[in-house]
Amino acid sequence: MASTAVVQVDLQGKLPKVASGKVRDLFAVDDKTLLFVATDRISAFDVVMENGIPGKGALLTALSIYWFRYLQSEIPDLKTHFIDNSLPSNLDNSLSSSLLDSLRPRSMQVRRLRVIPIESIVRGYITGSGWNEYKKSGTVHGIPLPAGLAEGQKLATPLWTPSTKAEVGDKDENITPEQARGVIGDAATAQEVERLSLQIYTAAAKRAEEVGIILADTKFEFGVDEENGNQVVLIDEVLTPDSSRFWPKVTWEENLGRAQPSFDKQYLRDWLTSQGLKGKDKVVVPDDVVERTAAKYQEAYETITGEKWKSG
Repeated sequence: MASTAVVQVDLQGKLPKVASGKVRDLFAVDDKTLLFVATDRISAFDVVMENGIPGKGALLTALSIYWFRYLQSEIPDLKTHFIDNSLPSNLDNSLSSSLLDSLRPRSMQVRRLRVIPIESIVRGYITGSGWNEYKKSGTVHGIPLPAGLAEGQKLATPLWTPSTKAEVGDKDENITPEQARGVIGDAATAQEVERLSLQIYTAAAKRAEEVGIILADTKFEFGVDEENGNQVVLIDEVLTPDSSRFWPKVTWEENLGRAQPSFDKQYLRDWLTSQGLKGKDKVVVPDDVVERTAAKYQEAYETITGEKWKSG
């Protein structure tokens, strides 16, 4: 793994930057194509940490590409924004070799689409903010659930539990499915987002369970291909430790009723909470927490893909 985290990307004006998220910087290749560059930035509780996790952006990119390809093999009608993981030709030979070496494993060329402005979350198990709401009201995103559930329990069926899609620095807010339909605006599009989210979750959860991982919940994002009949398309990252909760299957049942060990950034969340830093700005993550978080991400990648992670 590289020793220095890449938290800023400077293409030296070769491509215009169109957006910068918590982790990814987006550049316009042309009017139909974007370059997605996953930095090593890491966020928790909707706040970006001051320092990053070395190599994280490359790992997230590789894992997303794995899932885009896997999901399309399992769901033939699924469309994604992923084109390939090459750099645009106008960047080659126009940037330094060290910058190109940093960019290549972190980059994807993707289709430029209209983004649907919600986070499309699917929960197969009750945990996190869903558990907190359930303890107060017996609901998750306004959906009533049976009494007596334990933290970490598997739900009878996976639930579509969307949230708002906040700008950097703002907080995503859980909303009901009905509210999400209102935000999306078009009933057919909303129905397709829900259908695809549940179908993708089911396929991914099955694959994860085959290798001993429980996919407790995950977040998807979608866009609309207006040139092809307003087709709903899976975009952004998919099924990474940044966007998902991965639990070891072998210890799941014995940990019911309390926090589960995980292969994601829950370790960082727990450290922030224990230090009274939840939601605080300008937090510098200590080296030992950086290393443990990186190890969790690497373990998730290797377990899911069956391949040894080759850091740059």
